[in-house]
Amino acid sequence: MSRFIPGNAITLLCNGAQYFPALITAIDRAHASIFLETYIFAADTTGFAVAAALSAAARRGVAVHVLIDGYGSKAYSDAPLLNGMRSAGVRVALYRPDVFRNVWRRTRLRRQHRKLVVIDGATGFIGGINVIDDLHTPRHTPPRIDFAVCVKGPVLAQMVSATNRLWNIVRLSSPTERLPAAIIVAASTQPAGDLLAKVEVRDNFRNRNSIEYAYLAALRNAQHHVTLASAYFLPGQRFRREMLDAAKRGVRVRLLVQARTEYALLNWASRALYGQLLGGGVEIYEYTHSFLHAKVGSIDDAWATVGSSNIDPFSLLLAREANIVVRDAAFARELREEVDALVLKGATQLAQNTWSERSLATRALHWTTYGVVRAMVAFFAFGARDYRT
Repeated sequence: MSRFIPGNAITLLCNGAQYFPALITAIDRAHASIFLETYIFAADTTGFAVAAALSAAARRGVAVHVLIDGYGSKAYSDAPLLNGMRSAGVRVALYRPDVFRNVWRRTRLRRQHRKLVVIDGATGFIGGINVIDDLHTPRHTPPRIDFAVCVKGPVLAQMVSATNRLWNIVRLSSPTERLPAAIIVAASTQPAGDLLAKVEVRDNFRNRNSIEYAYLAALRNAQHHVTLASAYFLPGQRFRREMLDAAKRGVRVRLLVQARTEYALLNWASRALYGQLLGGGVEIYEYTHSFLHAKVGSIDDAWATVGSSNIDPFSLLLAREANIVVRDAAFARELREEVDALVLKGATQLAQNTWSERSLATRALHWTTYGVVRAMVAFFAFGARDYRT
């Protein structure tokens, strides 16, 4: 796990409406290097606007590195969007683009799911927002709900290290693409604020459990309230135990999940766990107003995290993820209040008695799919023995 670093300024950004103007402004001011990692880089209005800013930066001599997941952006991997950036001098790399050649390859679901940007070693962005329109949500008119942060200060050193390392891993593992070495600009060491923060990355080597352990430690020390929002929720045994233990000792534990069924198998499997959590005093809310894509947490108005990692085995066990963890009362309170507003305006609370009265067929569906998901995790996450389902 990473260490906390003092002296940072961290600004919460809600949805693409706040995130993309800040991102494009920072790109327009870049003078040396840009690293941008995303799971999806869509060929829509937002995607072309970000691509135009990156291309303009490359033309004026900035070393621009863009890393996109080969599965998440499969529909755009050879489209004019990326080719246009390449023509402008942007260094574009795809993470595991050979995902479709062998569906039973154990590494198939080990995706690049981080949403992380570092500009000139002086400004960073991290969160759950892909490069895609807020309104790019089928069957939903209101905008997608998501969060990111703008980061300034010494903690950027951890972000610079993460982006540089992954770029060079992809470069060395894809010799046919002839990607150049990363152009690194050292992170600023000057204090930019007074926030204590660290960046936790998850990979399949040295940092297999870093994000999960950060959550577990915070839950274990919770005294008053826990607020979690996760688009996809299927935690392991330890995570559930810490939530239930917190509720047992009087902590108010609230969980906000999406009501929309995007991936049916994961959605049904998650519901197999709701009875245990509701019975143990955990409050569960389903967000119905639009598509919830958030992956955030706030505990005791003292600890908070914003990032790309869902609380499910695919994020906690398989994908490359990145979360920022902040120890600051004002920031944690601001994040909690944003989630509170979502609960108040667009969520429905699940009642324990209603949930316990589900039909036998519904319960069988939930537990059968839970077993299927466990089997998938066991197969695709071979060797990740620390995740206890």
